[in-house]
Amino acid sequence: MAATRKEPLRRGEARLPAALATAAAIAIYGLLPGRLVLGPRLIIPALETALLASLVAINPRRMTKQTRWSRAVSLSLVALIALANLTALGMLIRDLVDENVHDGRPLLLGALQIWLTNIIVFGLAFWELDRGGPVARTQTDRSALPPADFRFSQDEDHDTVDEVARGSSRATGWVPTLIDYLYVSTTNSTAFSPTDTMPLSSRAKLLMAVESIAALLTSILVIARGVSILQ
Repeated sequence: MAATRKEPLRRGEARLPAALATAAAIAIYGLLPGRLVLGPRLIIPALETALLASLVAINPRRMTKQTRWSRAVSLSLVALIALANLTALGMLIRDLVDENVHDGRPLLLGALQIWLTNIIVFGLAFWELDRGGPVARTQTDRSALPPADFRFSQDEDHDTVDEVARGSSRATGWVPTLIDYLYVSTTNSTAFSPTDTMPLSSRAKLLMAVESIAALLTSILVIARGVSILQ
């Protein structure tokens, strides 16, 4: 019986985009108005920066290596950013329903910062979880990958017109990268629903639901209240 031909391993995904996105989320939190920061301003950003630095040290250019420790650190970093941002959102809502708050400008700026961080952190969460994460997606045969959390159109385009089929994952070995998950996060945060990429797993649906609710609170309740304070 002939041995099954294994799919050749692809180059690991570039580290720089994820590092920049994570650094942006950390910086945005560090610049939030003081009333929206949990505890001393620099404690959470410093911890997040230390976790990010350890991940960059393991895979400085391309993500090809992963251990249980690095996987745990990577997921913990995303969880910490998400928890800090959702806590800031709760504090923002608390301040906006306070009748004694009259200066809405810092709160409006904080709402924008929280909304932007929301997009980044959920994009990172989708990127970290789908099909085992960025290392697994490029360094593991497709047949051995965990079930997908998201359905991308490239995985279904092989039987369409030639100019579309040439870009399908079957023809090119395409795998989603961070920009694809940031796009999913952006559309979910603005349309409050999936667009061209559908969630498949329960955890993906739960994460998208949490992101949509957070974005809805920020864009409707928070911003509307902030504008009323300005008037």
